[in-house]
Amino acid sequence: MLYLASSSPRRQNLLEQLGVPFSVLEHEIDEAEISEQTPPRLLVQELAQRKALAAAEKVADGLIIGADTVVYCGGQILGKPATQAEAEQMLFLLRGRQHEVYTGVAIVEKPSGNMLVDFEKTLVRFRTLTAKEIKAYAATGEPAGKAGAYAIQGLAAIFIEGVIGCYFNVVGLPLAHLDGMLKAFGVNFLNLRG
Repeated sequence: MLYLASSSPRRQNLLEQLGVPFSVLEHEIDEAEISEQTPPRLLVQELAQRKALAAAEKVADGLIIGADTVVYCGGQILGKPATQAEAEQMLFLLRGRQHEVYTGVAIVEKPSGNMLVDFEKTLVRFRTLTAKEIKAYAATGEPAGKAGAYAIQGLAAIFIEGVIGCYFNVVGLPLAHLDGMLKAFGVNFLNLRG
């Protein structure tokens, strides 16, 4: 059985698009003790691992997937904006620039406890946005709950000039990379389909 240790609708939608059966496991982790000075590739791997391990405590058998995504730009890690004003600040930072999107992925196998942790990095380039566009987009509410305050699969698609790397990583789950990790446990998405 495949479990997703994420309440993210985007990650759930990506797995649903593949037609693989999975269940969502709710979990709580403490992110407070992780320093914002931690390099983004290490940060997302640590958080993905914590999510997978916390969720794995709830099941006796199966593969549990944890994931965490951040945007990195100008030496700053951008998580989910807490307010509309914070979303606007993030978008002002991203406009007219290339940034990096990191997703950490952890898979825990139960009952063995075997674990695999890795990350994917994608480069995204925003076109130059006007202040009016930034305020209008932030007011839509779409940036809420999104790392870097934008949804590449939503209205923010009109801001994207280019993507180098995995598009699905920017949505929140690098599917090809995840499939490769699952193969280490003897499964892949093709043989998981019902």
